[in-house]
Amino acid sequence: MPHYEYELCEGECKVCGGRFTLRRPASRPELTKCPACKRPVRKLISSFSSPVKLRPLSISEAKAAGFTVLKRVGRGEYERQ
Repeated sequence: MPHYEYELCEGECKVCGGRFTLRRPASRPELTKCPACKRPVRKLISSFSSPVKLRPLSISEAKAAGFTVLKRVGRGEYERQ
């Protein structure tokens, strides 16, 4: 489920702090009022996390991480390294 950030359209609130984050299904309609103070809110454009491009693991690093490393010996045949 995605996280959505909202802020009050006007003023501040001691209940919600003027800004809050909710975890909601994408199929649900956008909020128009704060669930705590019932004042009008707007959805903010927030940042997102994307996977970091990593370099491939070396054979020794893969073994240290617990992976089984296989070497191709023939057509459809592999053996452990």
